Amino acid sequence: MISPKNGFALAVALVLSGCSSEAVVQSTPDPIALTEEAAGHYCQMVILEHQGPKAQMYLAGMPQPLWFSQVRDGLAYIKSPEQSAEILVMYVNDMGEAKSWSEPGEMNWIRADEAYYVVGSDATGGMGAPELAPFSNKDKAIEFANLRGGTVQRLSEISAEAVLAPVDNQEGSNQ
Repeated sequence: MISPKNGFALAVALVLSGCSSEAVVQSTPDPIALTEEAAGHYCQMVILEHQGPKAQMYLAGMPQPLWFSQVRDGLAYIKSPEQSAEILVMYVNDMGEAKSWSEPGEMNWIRADEAYYVVGSDATGGMGAPELAPFSNKDKAIEFANLRGGTVQRLSEISAEAVLAPVDNQEGSNQ
């Protein structure tokens, strides 16, 4: 039996393996632009009102993505033991292409499974929790880590604890 945590990895593996099943390829939607109507899955707040990178995720049977105010929240959804929906794809803002931390971009999406993440930096996301900064370019991720602390990891290397552990939300932000 496949666990929910491994379900995402299996779905990604099938899509990336070049599987001849057209249903798998056709069921992977493209990212859409971030708009004022996008509300966070957990908080139901307007995404654009929060700083830092965002995530959008498509689930099987849902034509619109789930939006996440922070990349951390999207990864928490994936790594949650209670998560049972079939995840088709997740996209995250490429912070190497962002105007700034406060303006992560509306269309600079990269697949979550192709990103380099800076984990454990001093960066906080839109909901005030520690954030994982995603980059499509490894060198830009290393540069961010050198400036802000943390380590560069791929999605498969990020532990569930890194995104599911409770956080101490202190007032203020280092942005």
